[in-house]
Amino acid sequence: MFSNEIKRSLLNSLDVKKKILEDKELIFIISEVVKEIITAFRNDKKVLICGNGGSAADAQHIAAELSGKFYFDREPLFAEALHINTSYLTAVANDYSYDEVYSRLVKAKGRKGDILIGISTSGNSKNVVKAINLANNIGMITVGMTGENGGKIRDICKYLINVPSTDTPRIQEAHITIGHIICEIVERELFNG
Repeated sequence: MFSNEIKRSLLNSLDVKKKILEDKELIFIISEVVKEIITAFRNDKKVLICGNGGSAADAQHIAAELSGKFYFDREPLFAEALHINTSYLTAVANDYSYDEVYSRLVKAKGRKGDILIGISTSGNSKNVVKAINLANNIGMITVGMTGENGGKIRDICKYLINVPSTDTPRIQEAHITIGHIICEIVERELFNG
């Protein structure tokens, strides 16, 4: 009954990933991000990740792969999704503004040489933009994961991974694929798996 819709969605998802595969510049940027993360972990730094909605779920997923394990047992890595403390999140949103929830944690936890990955399909999430701006001021290495046009994040992060799509579900599917690729390579390079 729904087979044509299912096939269409799968083909659209495959099309986005094929565009990434054929984009030499985007592949290079992802490779550079991998190198930065490896260097950060080798220098006892951490990876902080933030996003909203599905992007928050992706942030938590990527952090879990790094801090837990990806393919094999090994030492944990310091990676954290910034939304996981709901008491903090709701207090700051109530007492200050939802726009402040990530920048305050970046100020508290971020240090020069740490990595901040801000995930926003539109590239315009105010709280993610604020967090990236603050991370830049601290001297953190900033990575934006967005959709095609990059939004406001385009011009403020060191590395922009802008998935070639304007369709939110397809962008999110590509973000988690890229996140998995990053985790796989980082784990292998750090632990010789």
